[in-house]
Amino acid sequence: MELPFAEPFRIKMVESIRCSTRQQREQWIKEAGYNLFNLRSDQVFIDLLTDSGTGAMSDKQWSEMMIGDESYAGASSYFKLKSAIKDILGFDYFLPTHQGRAAENVLFSALVKEGDVVPGNSHFDTTKGHIEFRKAEAIDCTIDEAFDTTINHPFKGNIDLNKLENVLKNHPREKVSMIIVTVTCNSSGGQPVSMANLKAVKQLAEKYNVPVIFDSARFAENAYFIKTREEGYQHKSIREIVAEMYTYADGMTMSAKKDAIVNIGGFIALRDAELFRNASVFSIMFEGFLTYGGLAGRDLNALAQGLYEGTEYEYLHYRISQVAFLGQKLTEFGVPVQLPYGGHAIFVDAGKVLSNVPREQFRAQTLAVELYIEAGIRGVEIGAILADRDPVTRENRYPELELLRLAIPRRTYTNNHMNYVAVAMANVYNRRQQISTGLAIEEEAPILRHFTVKLRKI
Repeated sequence: MELPFAEPFRIKMVESIRCSTRQQREQWIKEAGYNLFNLRSDQVFIDLLTDSGTGAMSDKQWSEMMIGDESYAGASSYFKLKSAIKDILGFDYFLPTHQGRAAENVLFSALVKEGDVVPGNSHFDTTKGHIEFRKAEAIDCTIDEAFDTTINHPFKGNIDLNKLENVLKNHPREKVSMIIVTVTCNSSGGQPVSMANLKAVKQLAEKYNVPVIFDSARFAENAYFIKTREEGYQHKSIREIVAEMYTYADGMTMSAKKDAIVNIGGFIALRDAELFRNASVFSIMFEGFLTYGGLAGRDLNALAQGLYEGTEYEYLHYRISQVAFLGQKLTEFGVPVQLPYGGHAIFVDAGKVLSNVPREQFRAQTLAVELYIEAGIRGVEIGAILADRDPVTRENRYPELELLRLAIPRRTYTNNHMNYVAVAMANVYNRRQQISTGLAIEEEAPILRHFTVKLRKI
C-alpha cells in the first residue's frame, strides 16, 4: 500500500486565532469600508489575504537570526546572502532591499523612463504601479489560454511570443525598458512559465537587444512545476532547474517574503556591472547602504537560509500539494476556479460565481466580502479594483478575469483549515443567486487603490 502524504515538518509552537460571530463580522467589515485590508488581524479567523511574509520560519532560520551581524557596512550577513544568491541563482551582483516593491522601485528608477513600454506576462499590482507611476506603459503579453479558467494548460504563465515580438518590433529599442517575466505569474492565477518559454523569450530579447528581468517572488514554485509538468526535467533537482531558469535572465527582483519564507526582505540580482552601479545610487537613496538595504543583519541571515529551504523538493511538494488539496475540495463542491491549480493560491472565478452582479459593482470584491461574513476568511480581490483606472482616461479598467485569490501562507495552516475554507466557499456559492448587488467606491487613492479603497454596499 502506498504511504499517504505527510507534512515534512513537525509543529513546535502554535498561535491562537480568534473565532467570531456573523453579526460581529458584518459590523467589522462595514466599519472597514468593505475593504479586507482595513480589518484588524484579530478580526480574521483564517487569513488568506496574502502569502507574502505570512509563513512560518524554521528553527534554522530563527537560529540564523540570533547570529546576524548588525554592522552598518560590510556585515558578514550580507556576504552570507551574496553567497547563497550566487550559489542558487548564479548572479554576481546583488542589492538587498526591504521587500519586493522596494526592489522594483530601485531597479525601475534606473531602467524605466516616461514614454517607455514594458512587456511581460500579466504584471502584478506593484509592478504595474511602479511602471505607470513613471508614466510608462505595462503591456500584457500572456497567452490567451490564461484567461479561460476551464482550460487545463500546464503553463498558463507563458508569454505569447507573437504578442511579445509585435511589441518589440513596433517600438524603438530605446523605448522598451525591459521584458518582465513573472515566475510564477500571480495575476493569471499563480501559473508557471515553462523552461521552453523562458528560453524562447530570452532568444527574442537578444534579437532586439532588450534585457530580461524575472519577477522572482515564487521562482521555486515555478521550478517545481517545470519538474512535474515539463518533459525532460522529471529527473533534475529543483536547484538544477533553477540554475537553468536564470541563465535566461539578465536580472531579477524578488520579494523574499514568498519563496524564501521570511517575514520581511527582498533583493535585486544582476549580471551587468554598469546597471548594478546605476541601481546602487537609487538603493542608497531609497533603502540604505548597499550591504544592508533596509534590512537588519538577522533578516539577511534568515533570507539566505530560506533560499536553501525554499528550493528543497520535499518542502515544495508539501506546499503545492496543500494548495491543490484546497483546489480539489472546491472543485468537488462545484466552485469554479482557475485550472490547473496554482502554486501559492487558489483563484476563484468570481465572474462566474456572481454573474448576477454587474461588473461595475466589483464582483470579486463582493465575493471576498461575502466569504469573510460567512466564515471569517480573508482573501483578496484580483479584479477591477486592483486593475485600477486607466492612467489617461481615468475610466475603470475591467480585466478579462474577476478572481478571488485565496493565498495560502507557507507552513502555517493545516488541511483541516483548508477543509473549513472549502466548506465556507461552498456555502457562499450555494447562495450565489441571492447576491444580485455589489459595491460602489466612496474613496480611492490615485494609484494602487485596492490597498486603501473605501466602499459601500449597493
